[in-house]
Amino acid sequence: MSRSCDLTGKIHQTGHNVSHSNIKSKRRFMVNLNKVTLRSDVLNKNFRLRIAASTLRTVDKYGGLDGFLSKMNSRKLTDKATKIKKLIEKNVSSLAN
Repeated sequence: MSRSCDLTGKIHQTGHNVSHSNIKSKRRFMVNLNKVTLRSDVLNKNFRLRIAASTLRTVDKYGGLDGFLSKMNSRKLTDKATKIKKLIEKNVSSLAN
């Protein structure tokens, strides 16, 4: 299981540990991943995801999983998130008819 966000695909960043004598050694800044269950109101279904804490704050800002996926560009989402977004859009369009 890779350490990446299931919604945005956010992965680790690289940098340096810098000692007092200014010697640099490589290090990785890991993503703060959390296992959460997000509910889609449109689909009436729960999704278990590993998402970054920053993504979770953004999901809350947009009013849940449905709002977040509708606002985000599909190119910025992972394949898993894109599939969920298409299911939501399909269900919304069928409810409108």
